[in-house]
Amino acid sequence: MKFSWFHLMPYRWLPADFRERYHGVWVDVPNRLYDPERGHELYNEYLDTLEYAGQMGFDGLGVNEHHQNAYGMMPSPNLMAAALARRSTEAMLLVLGNSIALYNPPVRVAEEFAMLDVVSGGRLIAGFPVGTSMDTNYCYGVNPATLRDRYREAHDLIIKAWATREPFPWNGKYTKLRYVNLWPRPIQQPHPPIWIPGLGSIETWDFCIDHDYNYSYLSFTGYKRAQRMLDGYWQRRAALGADPNPYSAAFFQQVCLSDTDGACEREWWPHVDYFFNKCLHLYPGMTGAPGYMSEASMRAGIVAQIGNTSLNLGRDKSWKELCDERYIVAGSPGTVRQQLDELCRSLRVGHLLLGLHIGSAPIELVNRATYLCANEVLPHLRPIWKEWEDRWWPKALPAARRAEPGSRNAAARERVERPAAGDGQAVRP
Repeated sequence: MKFSWFHLMPYRWLPADFRERYHGVWVDVPNRLYDPERGHELYNEYLDTLEYAGQMGFDGLGVNEHHQNAYGMMPSPNLMAAALARRSTEAMLLVLGNSIALYNPPVRVAEEFAMLDVVSGGRLIAGFPVGTSMDTNYCYGVNPATLRDRYREAHDLIIKAWATREPFPWNGKYTKLRYVNLWPRPIQQPHPPIWIPGLGSIETWDFCIDHDYNYSYLSFTGYKRAQRMLDGYWQRRAALGADPNPYSAAFFQQVCLSDTDGACEREWWPHVDYFFNKCLHLYPGMTGAPGYMSEASMRAGIVAQIGNTSLNLGRDKSWKELCDERYIVAGSPGTVRQQLDELCRSLRVGHLLLGLHIGSAPIELVNRATYLCANEVLPHLRPIWKEWEDRWWPKALPAARRAEPGSRNAAARERVERPAAGDGQAVRP
């Protein structure tokens, strides 16, 4: 098993009456509610928690892209990954990801992902989400009827840009470029591993299987409700003749971890309540623009994770209900270990993305959970699926060949600062 520490980066200070006064947390929530000075502290705190997870031995550090909302303040996950690339030098960088249909031209994604792969020494996982309807249709104004067609063209352009060694023209339906000539190109060849986040569209299964990409199911309702989707994925792989390799799938699960089961509810409930009742306060009129969901998914009766108002995404549920229905995995290390073992085996996933921060949780609580998870949970779970090869993990440069941040300054300092021969003056850089 491999484990990534995944951060959503929500805003912590939504007012107590947020649900009563505002119809949703996304798209048109007034930005007067945002305090930039508090935001400065929060971004740096969130980066600190990710760096700490890297120090604790998590395999990957995960970030993602959303727009115009208080639920996830990362309009550019690449900026977060760039900050982590220099400060966390061992963990892989899971950027899940860039909504590639939104970029004009899409080679911008190819360039920035290549930069991240080079700066990090080949540690990038490149996520290619279609993007939520709120982000793509309402925030960025893309016609929902063309979104998936744009996505496929953007994907093909990015892959060709990474693989081609001479300038080439691109005459697509949505993008026309006389010269495509990627500088820099990524370290990982032919390209970094590609993961495709899914929220409920079944054609994503075929896209992942056809291209041998990782299918990453992102769920806020936990692994019990995800069973149908993952069962469908494994059935589809079998139907298309693909191997049942557990590493071809990833799953996101929110986890609350404390020293004891009793302490867990006491310490985490205010922050869990904040997340499910404020951060997931969604306006149904914006969760799925007409034409956003494919005909295949509608015919299959699949309900997208975002927009599933019948489930309310945990709204007004008690701590016990959220735990019993596995919206969250919560408790002592022993309790969490047992539930995550069940999750990994029942869903047959080789990659687990752990949301160890939730809602308004402070850094002390989050880092304690990270410490307990790294030391008392993950070592017991890592042997699961050890018989399988993970083809969806970065092939980073060996540590001995990766640049150590700051090492060039240290090596140059003596030469730069020593007195110059004959005049006693320092050598200017």
